[in-house]
Amino acid sequence: MACPWQLEEGMTTVLVVDDEGPIVELVRFTLEDEDLQVVEAQDGPEAVELARATRPDLVLLDVQLPSLSGVEVCRQLRRDPGFAGVPIVMLTAAGQASDRERGLAAGANEYLTKPFSPLALLALVRSLLPEKRLWPDR
Repeated sequence: MACPWQLEEGMTTVLVVDDEGPIVELVRFTLEDEDLQVVEAQDGPEAVELARATRPDLVLLDVQLPSLSGVEVCRQLRRDPGFAGVPIVMLTAAGQASDRERGLAAGANEYLTKPFSPLALLALVRSLLPEKRLWPDR
């Protein structure tokens, strides 16, 4: 039996880390198509493991996660040289300036607060992955 996160060759992969199912589904509905695959984790340790196993092109990471915070997940991924060029976006309800500063200091490239506009998410992903062919007709 194949692993649930087995990736198709040549697809853009986005790892979404959030313990709120509706958020994951909104991101999946907004981004996923024939050229982009969404894989998901629901807590910090699972996020680190899945990121190392799948080597995603982009990570969307909630701050408030069970077991290990998104900020700590970001720090761990940034310590891995294989993630030096992988954009990480903190996608979170923690919208205070101090929260943003902590996320960016941990190595996040961008910080998007919930609730977010799907159009803003699309524009952000396009800007972070300019070399990828994403949603030509949207």
